[in-house]
Amino acid sequence: MSLPLLFVVAIALIDPQGRILLARRPKDKHMADLWEFAGGKLAAGETPEQALVREVREELAIEVEEKDLAPLTFVSFTYEKFHLFMPLYACRRWKGEPVAVEHQALAWVEPKDFSSYPMPPADAPLADFLVNARY
Repeated sequence: MSLPLLFVVAIALIDPQGRILLARRPKDKHMADLWEFAGGKLAAGETPEQALVREVREELAIEVEEKDLAPLTFVSFTYEKFHLFMPLYACRRWKGEPVAVEHQALAWVEPKDFSSYPMPPADAPLADFLVNARY
């Protein structure tokens, strides 16, 4: 049986100290209370970069530009009811201070400390990549 394919995009906002922003999923969402990289679903006709610009504006109240997004890696992960494809982009430049508009909380985390932040299964390989990669 073939599962629906869901395209989402995620961002690793990296501050000058090398910490990465994690967002805690809302209590009313699937996988509530888990920590994730900000981002979301692509709307019809959007590129991944356009989706990220829109998503961080909606979720974090900051502005990023497509030219400041650098593709890092991706995950292809099968959940029970759908298959998820999620590219991860790095971004070191944005305007504004991130605010938890749609999440419960935000945290700037050193990659070596990601294991202290429970994540959805599809985010874990992205976290592992960031812990072990030079970006």
